Amino acid sequence: MAVTGSGGSAASGRPHGAGPPTTGSPFRVRDFRALWSAEMLSAAGDQVARVALTVLVLERTGSVAWSATFYALTFLPALAGGLLLGQLADRFPRRLVMVATDLVRAGLVGVMALPGLPLPVLCALLVVVVLLGGPHNVARSAVLPDLLGGGLLARGIALRQVSVQVAQVVGFGGGGLLVALLAPSGALLVDAATFGLSAAVVGFGMRSRWAVRRADVAGDPGARGAEPGTWLQGTRSGLSLVFRHPRRRYLVLIAWLLGIYVLPEALAAAYAMAIGAGPVATGLLMAADPAGSAVGALLFAFVLPARFRERWIVPLAVGAAIPLALTPLAPGLWPAVGLWAVSGACATACLVQAQAGFARETPTAVRGRATGVAASGLVGSQGVAVLLGGLLAQWTEPATALGVVGVVGVVLALGARRMVGGSPPVVAGAAG
Repeated sequence: MAVTGSGGSAASGRPHGAGPPTTGSPFRVRDFRALWSAEMLSAAGDQVARVALTVLVLERTGSVAWSATFYALTFLPALAGGLLLGQLADRFPRRLVMVATDLVRAGLVGVMALPGLPLPVLCALLVVVVLLGGPHNVARSAVLPDLLGGGLLARGIALRQVSVQVAQVVGFGGGGLLVALLAPSGALLVDAATFGLSAAVVGFGMRSRWAVRRADVAGDPGARGAEPGTWLQGTRSGLSLVFRHPRRRYLVLIAWLLGIYVLPEALAAAYAMAIGAGPVATGLLMAADPAGSAVGALLFAFVLPARFRERWIVPLAVGAAIPLALTPLAPGLWPAVGLWAVSGACATACLVQAQAGFARETPTAVRGRATGVAASGLVGSQGVAVLLGGLLAQWTEPATALGVVGVVGVVLALGARRMVGGSPPVVAGAAG
């Protein structure tokens, strides 16, 4: 199915010639600058909150299990948030969804900073905060293709991927410092402030009509007949939009496959221990994937010509799996670091193109529901990979578990290629 990335497409619902810019730098687009700045604030603040909550719960309970539970709660509710609440991005203006969820989260995190709050209340507030991140992230992803067209969309996604990783590193490091200086409650107030600043940046910085108006199903030729209806119907509609469309189904399954490649980060400490290395080696191993991811995303989006990117989806998915399959043969620390970096580079480059292609294939008016399904599935695949990979590593060895995941990844990636009968169709209009 050929889709034009810059206007006049059924997937976008725009009149011909009314498309977003397709060349140059994403930062030349005002609304993208606002979106990017707000995301960096939120990403850094989220890591500060994770550090603060982990320390706070550990100090109050002395229980590592309780501390780990709260850390897990900063991720797990996102699985339901995108699927159940992502449709808010189709029911209301996307800027409104982002601003409202940021403001509510700012208030809730502020309450979490109150001293002496019972742990069950703290836990419930945290679940709601993470759940609200689902529709916020979906609204942001849904509006991005209306701001950046053609090859510029892949560049914008790549910049976001790299920048978020940098913001997370800064947030973790700064979080530890803030907890030491301000105590956990003070650090939580800083996180609340980042949500408030994010809301202000989006509210005053985004002016695109695609952000400030509600998605119009009736006015979008590619979305007619896909009204959200009741809440349950909206959830079912999102699943249908993804799985009854061969091209979207293929791209979302590729993205979910890439989720299993988070396992090296989860097993880094166990792998370092298994090869007789210490904490420094653990840090190097954990840094290998994000470092490779940054390089891979930037090279793919800014160096590889746009006309070749679509054809590289499956080879890159295979390329992300092979280094993990070879991990049991790695003779030591540095070969493993190199293999994991290559895996991260290929996985992120593939994810950038899968996300860009999925966005172009999805009509604007229904993109919230479809993106919510895709995002929830990605979180789910990551969780399943970490759970099953951890169990396998416990029963065998970390290197063996990574090798098995790598082999499974190769098989699934090649299966995805067979699902579309060879090379996936090239998207038209992706120049740039």
